[in-house]
Amino acid sequence: MSRVVITGLGVVSPIGNTVEEFWDSIKANKHGFELNEWFPGQSEEKNVTAKVKNFDVSEYVDKKAARRMDTLTQYAVYASKKALEDAGSDFSDLDPYRCGVIIGSGIGGILTTEEQILTYHNKNNSRVSVFTIPMMIGNMAAGTVAIQTKFKGANYCTVSACASATHAIGEAFHAIKNGYLDCAIAGGAEACQLGFAMAGFNNMHAVTRSQDPDRASIPFDKDRSGFVLGDGAGIVILEEYEHAKARGAKIYAEIAGYGATCDAYHETSPDPEGFGGAKAMELAVKEAGVPFETINYCNAHGTSTPINDRTETNALKITFGDHARNMVINSTKSMTGHLLGAAGGVEAVATVLQMKNDLVHATVGLKECDGDCDLDYCKGENRNMKITGAISNSLGFGGHNATICFLPVNN
Repeated sequence: MSRVVITGLGVVSPIGNTVEEFWDSIKANKHGFELNEWFPGQSEEKNVTAKVKNFDVSEYVDKKAARRMDTLTQYAVYASKKALEDAGSDFSDLDPYRCGVIIGSGIGGILTTEEQILTYHNKNNSRVSVFTIPMMIGNMAAGTVAIQTKFKGANYCTVSACASATHAIGEAFHAIKNGYLDCAIAGGAEACQLGFAMAGFNNMHAVTRSQDPDRASIPFDKDRSGFVLGDGAGIVILEEYEHAKARGAKIYAEIAGYGATCDAYHETSPDPEGFGGAKAMELAVKEAGVPFETINYCNAHGTSTPINDRTETNALKITFGDHARNMVINSTKSMTGHLLGAAGGVEAVATVLQMKNDLVHATVGLKECDGDCDLDYCKGENRNMKITGAISNSLGFGGHNATICFLPVNN
């Protein structure tokens, strides 16, 4: 079995499109929320959302090629290229068939899908773009990144709603650990800032009803009312430890465990008892082979929905018992919003940055905890602390639960 480490990070998010911008925003507790009108001509209703700002893919892709990519693929290519630069290698010394790309997306190219359906109905079938299918299918993010990087190993898209990116990272971790790959680009990408998607989430009462950007995504708060819809991509470079050490790579953290389960309970609601999420955490920590007390930080799924935050709190108590009260927990979604299939990737980046910098960010906007949410959610200010072990949770529609366990590496 091989050890697996993270040597590169890339991010596109509502709070920054480079790791430096992203980390600066996190340290400053700066959220990326704004109030937008979503249904002009139909409704005056407004919603708080978290949009990617100042994104320019032309640094890596020319205009002609960009027009043939859905926005989610542009995000994935950009974040992957940034992550490789951060890793300081193109891995051309490795067999390309042992370099993989696994990038999840919960929804796929929905911007292209809506645009081309409207073209089909309002114009005619001959006006539908020849690039429609490759732009709308979710796996094209991973495929295009492979074309851009010449990584020829395992290549696919995990599709498990909000757990997609965490599953992608976990599966890439196992592929390297078990000797099938030497390195991988892994994470998730999502782009669905359009009225059709907002209407779906809004009508099922999943998104927040707050009209105040500062009180919109407030995980574990008694006044939380739903998530804030966000876009972006989070990518990590996973590498076999001995290869990373031999080339003198900067190592952010080790991925040591991965757990994946299903609630088998409901299409959109988690099992309120939290047993599925608890089992995913248990499996991840047990695979890491460390005492449960080693884990002193959790990057929670923390969506700011009433049921998720209660359920995840209960799951932490089931897994860690009395030690749950000694852990520091936060939700990066308090600044980024919910990036759906990209969430786990962006939160993996946030987790290892906090581990590397001995700092746990505050759960921004949290003022008064729900009575059922009675753990330490890093309310108020950032916490300077040594993270001895961390987990990052993702809990998706369909009952999908995924947890990654990170450990520090001294190099």
